[in-house]
Amino acid sequence: MTDAHVHVSCGDPSTREFLVGREFIGTHPWDAAEYDEGALVAALEANPAAGVGEIGLDRLRKRTIDLREREVFEAQLRVAARLLRPVALHGAKCWGEVVSTIHSVFPHGAQMPPAFLFHGFSRSGGLVGEIAKLNGFVSIGPSILNDHAVNYRRLAAEIPEGMLLVETDRTKDGEGPTVREVLAELARIRGADIAALEALTDENAKSLFANR
Repeated sequence: MTDAHVHVSCGDPSTREFLVGREFIGTHPWDAAEYDEGALVAALEANPAAGVGEIGLDRLRKRTIDLREREVFEAQLRVAARLLRPVALHGAKCWGEVVSTIHSVFPHGAQMPPAFLFHGFSRSGGLVGEIAKLNGFVSIGPSILNDHAVNYRRLAAEIPEGMLLVETDRTKDGEGPTVREVLAELARIRGADIAALEALTDENAKSLFANR
């Protein structure tokens, strides 16, 4: 069972955990002022299996995205493309801008990162086609457990199978729903067998790193 985006160990040996430092390395948009490209490249070269992330843009903390934040996102995208690393994306309240930035950094025919993980994606399904063109994967998180999150639950039901992942985004051990709970509710909403959905999301997680 794969938790596609978690910052701590869940203490469950059956759960593969991605974003725990050893498998994704990058500067979050909240920390853009601290970006050090030399340190990032050195860390990635020392860990050939690592992806780049969590990187992106953010309108959650402030309405305006400043120039430094954009520059740091674009710089890390170029590093990921040069080293052929998958990317874990952050795009709170600005997913359209994240996608348009990727397109602007990599015009048609340019070498891009091999795959993208859209962590915490919550836009309408209208952007899913663009994500697919980027070899993108969408990870469904604990919001699916909220009966009032009607649009999010609808989105979770409609994501194509080949793009689907699950996540908890935990930052503390034992805090919040488990990936098993997220997976079980996703299976219920999609009318899927939970074991089959687990196998599917595990295979999709492997595909995220397939070109490494």
